[in-house]
Amino acid sequence: MIEVYLFDWGDTLMVDFPGVSGKMCQWGKVEAVYGAREALETLAKTAQIYIATGAADSTELEIKLAFERVGLSQFITGYFCQENVGFLKGSPEFLSSILNKLNTPLANIAMVGDNFEKDINPAINAGIKPIWFTQKNIENSHDNVKVISKLSALYK
Repeated sequence: MIEVYLFDWGDTLMVDFPGVSGKMCQWGKVEAVYGAREALETLAKTAQIYIATGAADSTELEIKLAFERVGLSQFITGYFCQENVGFLKGSPEFLSSILNKLNTPLANIAMVGDNFEKDINPAINAGIKPIWFTQKNIENSHDNVKVISKLSALYK
């Protein structure tokens, strides 16, 4: 049973608009990914939810502010980013540092993200459940990777 979900931020839970830069909490428009609220609300009933993001220009507080703007922060237990982890996302140390803080068996942790290199490969290497959220038509060639195209697949 999954006790902890680690979610990527951009294009997994919130839309990362092309051509827009800077801190998402200051963007003129922010938007949750379709189905994000329902997924987090459902999963939060039985698991802890954390954000594990590579956003290097936002602090933990600024990330939380962005999630508040779209009404998702109430479902999130905590936020991991370069500022408070001390490592770049995608590096082995990033996920390892987070897992050490969680004090949860690896078999009970899942990483949900849209980027295979920065989300899924590190999850595989760390021994946690990888869930690849992608709109691409993928034949799952990785035996231990769950591929979803809708966030509702996390709980249905």
